[in-house]
Order: sequence, then structure tokens, then C-alpha cells
Amino acid sequence: IKSFPEVEVTDYRLKPYDELYIRINSLDEAAANIFANTAQQSPYTASIDAYGASLLSYSIDKEGYLLMPVIGKIPVRDKTLNEVSFILKDSLTHILNQPVVTVKLVNRYVSVLGEVNNPGHYPYSQDKLTVYDAIGLARDITDYGNRHEVILVRNENGENHRINLNLTRSEIFSSEYFIMRPNDILYVKPLRNKFWGMRQFPFAVLFSTITTGLLIYNVMK
Repeated sequence: IKSFPEVEVTDYRLKPYDELYIRINSLDEAAANIFANTAQQSPYTASIDAYGASLLSYSIDKEGYLLMPVIGKIPVRDKTLNEVSFILKDSLTHILNQPVVTVKLVNRYVSVLGEVNNPGHYPYSQDKLTVYDAIGLARDITDYGNRHEVILVRNENGENHRINLNLTRSEIFSSEYFIMRPNDILYVKPLRNKFWGMRQFPFAVLFSTITTGLLIYNVMK
């Protein structure tokens, strides 16, 4: 049995165009309702789909600012969710009675493409989504997918980075790229012999043709 240390996950740093779900509670409920949006007031928030949640969230503008009622513009670029929560709570201390602020990232998406059974763009809610979890969302790699050559594309500081992953090696469990980040792209390359794979050969059609030919031959004879 081999064991590997758990990968240390760094907190996600917010970027322009990120979307945040912000819930503000206070002992003064009437005053706190100033900051409430439809998502906070709805008892069906848990059932809202990703698109609906996006419509009910607060967006960070291209300059990295978050616009909030009463508080105004707040610089949040490169800050963590906990840091934003603390900033909002501090800003509300003189407005609300014992404010409690909850901040969550709405736009958690990964794209899984290439030789998978169901390629697509997938939302997720958990804090830790592994490479294998992402492949699971796409219903696993096909018979012609190359598990030795999987490409991870990640945007960091405005630059796209390409990382080659080998899913068959145990070292991936301790790799810094084992945990996916929002907006990561995972591409599974096809095997070189895909187009010559024996499974693609139409054996059923061949056997049917031979059987039909033998039947006709016997009848004619």
C-alpha cells in the first residue's frame, strides 16, 4: 500500500468577471434587507441552477471592483473569499448590528474535452475537485483516450499555461495540479492507433454478409 501526502490547496484569488453570492445577516433584519437580493430571500436557493445563480450574483468588474449597495465600490481583485467577507463585515460594522457575511464563488466551472464519453462545461460546488472528479463529470475516458497524455490548461495572471499530466502515475496524487481550479480546461488526447483500433472494425456487418452469402449459395445450389 502506497500513501501520498494530501495536496495543499491554496485559496482561490478573485479575478475580474468572477461572480459572487453574498449573503448578509444582522440582528437588525430590516436594515440587512437593503443588501438582500432575490437569491437570499428565496427558500428555493439550493435548487437554483448555475445560470440562475449567475443572474442573482454580484459581478466583479474588469477593474477588479465589487459594487455593493450603500458601501459602494470595493477592490477585491486577487483577494480570497475570506478576505472579501472580512472587508464587507468591517464596512458594515457602523451600519448594521453585528453583521454576518457569507461569500461564495458562483462561477465554479471546469471544461473536460477530448476522448471522454460526455465532453462539456461543468459547474461544481465542492471546494476540492480533483482531476479524477472532473473526468467523472464527463463520464470517464473512452476506450481510445490516452491516460498517459492529458493536458491541463490553466489561466494564471492573464497567461494560459499548458501542463501535461499522466493519470497512470501515482505521483499525480501529490501534484499541485491534482486539484482543479475554476475555469480549468482538461483535454484527453486520443491514442495514436484510434483510427486503426480493432474495436472499430464492423465485425457484425462482416459476419452478417458472410452468413447471407452462404445462405444464398446453399439455396442456389
